[in-house]
Formats: sequence, C-alpha cells, structure tokens
Amino acid sequence: MPFLTAIVLAGFVAYAGSWYFGMIEGNFALLLFLATVVTGLYWLAERFIFLPRRRAAAKTLEGQDESRRAKLAAQGIQDADGDVSTARERIMAQPWWLDWTAGLFPVILIVFLLRSFVFEPFKIPSGSMIPTLLIGDLILVNKFTYGLKLPVLNTRITQGNPIQSGDVVVFRYPPKPSVDYIKRVIGVPGDEVSYLNKKLTINGKPVVQTPGSDFFDESMMKYYQYFDEQLGVKKHGIIVDETRSAFVSGVDDFKFKQNCRYSVEGVSCKVPEGHYFVMGDNRDNSADSRYWGFVPDGNVVGKAFLVWMNFSDLKRIGAFN
Repeated sequence: MPFLTAIVLAGFVAYAGSWYFGMIEGNFALLLFLATVVTGLYWLAERFIFLPRRRAAAKTLEGQDESRRAKLAAQGIQDADGDVSTARERIMAQPWWLDWTAGLFPVILIVFLLRSFVFEPFKIPSGSMIPTLLIGDLILVNKFTYGLKLPVLNTRITQGNPIQSGDVVVFRYPPKPSVDYIKRVIGVPGDEVSYLNKKLTINGKPVVQTPGSDFFDESMMKYYQYFDEQLGVKKHGIIVDETRSAFVSGVDDFKFKQNCRYSVEGVSCKVPEGHYFVMGDNRDNSADSRYWGFVPDGNVVGKAFLVWMNFSDLKRIGAFN
C-alpha cells in the first residue's frame, strides 16, 4: 500500500504541476472530484480495515503484557519493569500514506461540496469588466442561484432563479470550455439586442445611459468616458473608448451566427433559445458575444456577487452590481 499510495500521490502532483506550468489543459473540477473519491476510499479502508487491525494488534500487545505481569505476580514479583504505552502509541499511529490520504479526506470533501454546490472563488485576470471589476479582484460566485448542477458532468439537478439581464455571470468560454470567462448578461433568450454606434438597445427600447465623470483606468493609464447604465432594476457602470470605432472586427464563426447582423455601426442579434448574449462593462476592451457568439445555458457556472479580497486595494471588498 505505501508504494501504491506514493504512485497515486505522484500522479496528482505531476498533473497539477503540468497544469500549473501550462503543459496541459487542466480540469480543476475533475481533479478535485478524483481527489475526493481516492481519499474517500482510503478513509473507508482506514475505518473498516486498517484501524481495526491496529486496534487488534494493540489489544494483543496489552494482553501479552497483562499475561506477563500475571506470571510475575504469581512468582511474587509485583513491580514488573516495562511500559507498553509507548509501543501501543506506535502501533496506533497512522502511517504516512494514510495520513496523506484518509487524513485529508474530510477537508477535501468539504472543499468539494462547497465549491460544487455553494460558492466558488475566481480571480479577475483582465480588464474587460472595468469599472465594475478590476484586475486582481478575488470574487465569489454563487453556485446555487440558478439551480444546482452535478460537478464535472454539469447536469442540472434543481431549478433555480432564471438568469436575468444585468446579472454578472461566470461561464465556460464556448470556443474553449476549459477556460472560465466573466461578463454581464445583456440579452436573454428571445431578446433582440443591438449595440449600434456604442448605444445599447434591447427589444427596440434604448437602454438609458447617464454620463458621469471620466474614469481613469490605472491598468491602461488612460481616461475613458463613464456612464451609468440600467439593465433590469439595478444600475451599473460602463466605460467607453471614444477613440475606438463601433465596427466589430475579427468576428469568429459561431453557432447561430445567422441570428446576428453586422454593419459599420455595430451588431444586432436575436438571442436563441437556451442561450445568452453577454458583454463586458469595458465596452471597447472586451472579447464577448459580439465576437464569439452566444453563451449556452449549460455553460453558466454561477452568479458573481462579491469581491472578497483585493490585496492591492482593500476598499474593493464588498458586493457589486
């Protein structure tokens, strides 16, 4: 067992290391699931096989010691030398290969359940959601708002609240599902979304944009036009680069592309059933549905709602719209 355990642990380390250094495309959900299963099997083996064996060995040792003392007492020797407590502790101690598997199971199980069904942390790697989210923000994503899904399989098992226009969601990037993206939902199934001349219209109704003070993006060292925009019941901020053209260039081929009409003014799309149209709040610096298409409902991971840490700016901590 020690040799087999060493091979298993080495496999996990090799997989994680290869993923970290970019040698393979890792799947953390699958890795965590496998770690839960493997450590769970060791935990069961420890509880029902290895621990009872150690207890039996300790009991045998104690029985032998009692028998020895009884024989010495029969010979009139009351103060027998020797203390088996140290030997008993050694027998009962978990070997390293169980300590690193069965011993970690409760912690790994809790992390797996929390990450799969409650909250999942993410780090904002780019500026596509500025000014709402900044590079370096550590956020929490609610995994149960839109209904629970089985981990790894991503099969929905409960019906939650419907995704609404204006929600900030984390989803698996459709062209490359191993990568997670975060954007704001602009259109839900059936909506006609138009972004023409940098003005947003949904189902023929212009979305109100209220100008504010220019926003300074520290990551780009540049000022941008700032607007308060309202989708649904809550307002959020967006920024626009007045020097960029409204023309959408470099558009990929994607499913339901026929639902979109591109022009020098921008793009208009009819959102298909079971899909969403998403955009970044940094409207001119965001690779979103304008470029690579719609987000299938099955790709949605959850609703982002809280910045729980930003090590360079603690004032960032808190909920956001």
